[in-house]
Amino acid sequence: MKKLLLLIVLLIVSKTIAQNDSKTAFQKSRYELAVSYYKKADFKKALDLFHLASKIKPDTEIGKESIQKVDTLKTVLRQAILTQALGTWKMNGDKPVWASNQNASSVEKDVEEFITIMPTEILFFEKNKKTQEKKVIKSEPLVYYNQHESDALFSDVILSDGTIWNCSINEKSDELRVINVGKTSDNGVEKIENDNIERFYVKVK
Repeated sequence: MKKLLLLIVLLIVSKTIAQNDSKTAFQKSRYELAVSYYKKADFKKALDLFHLASKIKPDTEIGKESIQKVDTLKTVLRQAILTQALGTWKMNGDKPVWASNQNASSVEKDVEEFITIMPTEILFFEKNKKTQEKKVIKSEPLVYYNQHESDALFSDVILSDGTIWNCSINEKSDELRVINVGKTSDNGVEKIENDNIERFYVKVK
């Protein structure tokens, strides 16, 4: 009986060691791949891989180093997208420019909606088409959203009403796409995965 118990314990220990060795090897491979993308200045892929490496075994040296790299890369990528985003954008609706041009609505609004993005603030305003009069609707501080320190989110912005918006800009830097991906409340974060509100903006200056 004692020999059987000892054998079971040895099997469990051996399995645990094997799993740990497998995790360590996988973490190292993800980290090394992340470093290679980092050296190529492909920061988005590097960020995703460092994030993955940090989640596998957070307490190892590689795990801790990966968390630091995630924080650094988020800062770099946020500065890059902010540089593209600075300026004034006109809302084009819930479809990209090429699609809305082909499916132009016969219903014309009296006002056009705009946002002006500044380094620390987003200004929302309307312009009357006939009078060209501008009216400020609201202003929001520019606050990036982080659910966790080591997450790979770098272009999510949270507004004062708790809504979380993922922002992306096309290669020409002339179209901004925002998608409502979540909302914070007293109960935590509610992810929105279906029927997301989506808006497209074209840069005017």
